[in-house]
Amino acid sequence: MYHYYYVNNNQTLNPGLHHEVHTKEHAEQLGIRSAQYVGYFENEVEAVAHAKKIYLDADGCAICCPKAHRG
Repeated sequence: MYHYYYVNNNQTLNPGLHHEVHTKEHAEQLGIRSAQYVGYFENEVEAVAHAKKIYLDADGCAICCPKAHRG
């Protein structure tokens, strides 16, 4: 299922201190105000791969992007 994905611009707002990728819905639930649009992808693995072009340390959110979460 396709989703819109965003990468958090503030790496300090997560436990791993990296730029975390979220679905649009989850980013809104978390109230993330500073995020960059990554794109519309079929899965989180593709979204995180693209987000790594923006931030090398991008990682998937454990909740909304578990298949791309590395910690």
